[in-house]
Amino acid sequence: MALNRKIRGPLVTVAGGLALALALSSCGLDESSSGAEGSEGGDLTIYTARDKGLAEAVVADFEEANPEYAGKVQILTLGAQEALERIRAEKANPQGDIWWGGTGQQMKQAAGDDILAPAPDAVVEAVPEALRDPAGLWVGEMQLAEVIFYNHDMLTEEQAPKDWDDLIAPEMADKIAIRDVEASGTMRSIYSAMIDRKFDEAGSPEAGYEWLRQLDANTKVYAANPTDLYLRVTRQEAAASAWNLQDVMLQIDSQNAPYTPVVPESGAPMLVDGVAKIKNGPSSDAADAFLEFLLSEDTQKGLSETYYQIPSIEMTEEPAWLADLNLKEMEVDWERIGANETEWIGYWAENIKGKN
Repeated sequence: MALNRKIRGPLVTVAGGLALALALSSCGLDESSSGAEGSEGGDLTIYTARDKGLAEAVVADFEEANPEYAGKVQILTLGAQEALERIRAEKANPQGDIWWGGTGQQMKQAAGDDILAPAPDAVVEAVPEALRDPAGLWVGEMQLAEVIFYNHDMLTEEQAPKDWDDLIAPEMADKIAIRDVEASGTMRSIYSAMIDRKFDEAGSPEAGYEWLRQLDANTKVYAANPTDLYLRVTRQEAAASAWNLQDVMLQIDSQNAPYTPVVPESGAPMLVDGVAKIKNGPSSDAADAFLEFLLSEDTQKGLSETYYQIPSIEMTEEPAWLADLNLKEMEVDWERIGANETEWIGYWAENIKGKN
C-alpha cells in the first residue's frame, strides 16, 4: 500500500500541552542535554534513541507538570544499541535513570543482564502483557511498523518496490541506501526479520543470509545515521530504503521530503519500542514520575496525533491517521530473533556487508 501524499499539514500542539517543535536530528550520534548543568537534588538522566525534538518536547511538558524537576532533566541521545551497551558498561555505577527507545529484543537482553528495574505498577498495568516484560522490567511505549520508502522523484509507483523481495530484484541494483545496521535497533530488527521469515525453509539462517547477500549487492551505500540516510535519498544518491514508518512520515511532514512509504504486500514487521527504568539509577523517584507521565493517555494521544506513534497503551480511541493505513503485520518469531539476533547480525557484518 503506497501512501503517495503529503501526510498532514503544519504540526500543531495537541492534548497534554505537548510543546512539539520538530527539530529533527540524528537519533544515532548526537548528544544533547536539557536543563541546568550540574543541578543538585533529583536530577533525572535519560538515555534515548528517540527523535531529539520529540524527546525535548516531552521533557519540557514533564517539567511543566512536575515543577520539582524543572531544569533537572538531562537528555543523552544515543542509538538504541549504543544505549544498551552504555548501560551494560555502567552496571557497577549507573549514571542514567531512564532508557527510552529500544527494541523489544534489546530490552529483553537488558532484562536478562539484570540492569533494569521494575516500572511503577500503574505503568505496567496500562500496557498489554504481550508488549511488556512479565516482571515489568520494561514496557512497550509504542509499536513501529517497518516499511519500504522511495524517492518519488526518482521512481514511479510502477517502478517502486512493493514488497521485500523487490529490493533484491536486478532493477534495484545500486538504487538502495541502508542505515548502517550494527548500531541501529531498527535495522538490526529489520534484518533479523528478513532472516527469520526464511528460517523454516531449511531450519537455519542460511536462506536469510543469501537474501541479505543479494540485498548487499543492490546496496549503493550504508548511511552512518538516520540524518545521513535521509540526505542521501533526498539528494537522489539512492532511490529507496527500508526504515520505520513513523520517521518517514515525519520527514514528509516536517521537511517536505519527496518520499512515498510502501507497506509491503507480505506485511510489515511490527516492532515494540520500549522504555525502562535503569537499575540503581541515581534518581529513582524522578524516573518513576517520568514513566507515569510518558505512559499517560494524554501524552500518548499527543504523540500519536502529531508524531504518528502507534501507542502501546490501551487508548480510548484509535488515531484517525492509523485507520487509513490498513497495516498488515508480518508473522515473525520474535522469540527466535531475540535468541539469535547477536549471532545473525555479527555474521552479516563479518561475512556479508560490502562483500557482494
